[in-house]
Amino acid sequence: MSTLRHPVGPQPPEVYWRRRLIVGLGLLAVIVIIVLIIVRPGSGDPAAEPTPDPETTETGEPGGETDPTDPTDVVACTATQVVVTPVTDAASYPADQEPLLSFTLLNTGAAPCSLEAGPDVQEFLIVSGSDRIWASTDCQEPGVPAPLVLEPGDEVESTPFAWSRTRSAPDDCDVADDRPSVIAGGATYRLSVTVGEFESAEDRPFILN
Repeated sequence: MSTLRHPVGPQPPEVYWRRRLIVGLGLLAVIVIIVLIIVRPGSGDPAAEPTPDPETTETGEPGGETDPTDPTDVVACTATQVVVTPVTDAASYPADQEPLLSFTLLNTGAAPCSLEAGPDVQEFLIVSGSDRIWASTDCQEPGVPAPLVLEPGDEVESTPFAWSRTRSAPDDCDVADDRPSVIAGGATYRLSVTVGEFESAEDRPFILN
């Protein structure tokens, strides 16, 4: 009779079976530990990070995107919150250079405001002493309205244009080449600008050589 299936000894067979079971479990535990050491679960390459959906990725900017100011919700600008400043591209010009004229609008208030700022309400005026030299409104074609919303602290500049260094008058609509040239040789001229009801508080002096 096989001693493997029927243990032989002074002890009852149940004792030998328990011993064999304990030894078998011990061997199984050793095998499991060896397998775990070899396999090392969790040591493989980490799973790839999911690619963020470009439509849902955050911009990183505080508050995210905001809608622009709706002009219908903005009140009209007042004279106390808009500063008009005449601008020339230089303080002195040689004989062969035409001054470039423009202006800036600055909202000094604490809230947005709106105003009409198109060529139809603009006037550039150049004087020398008490002599009226030139005005952009002399024989000017009707301009196109251009409503503008000024944000607090924003300064907006108009598109510069060249002055031909000639005189003008409301009743003299000759082309610029046929108008008399102004005196140069170090003469000082002053530019002021009006945009609708808003007028520059100071003028801009410049010299023609």
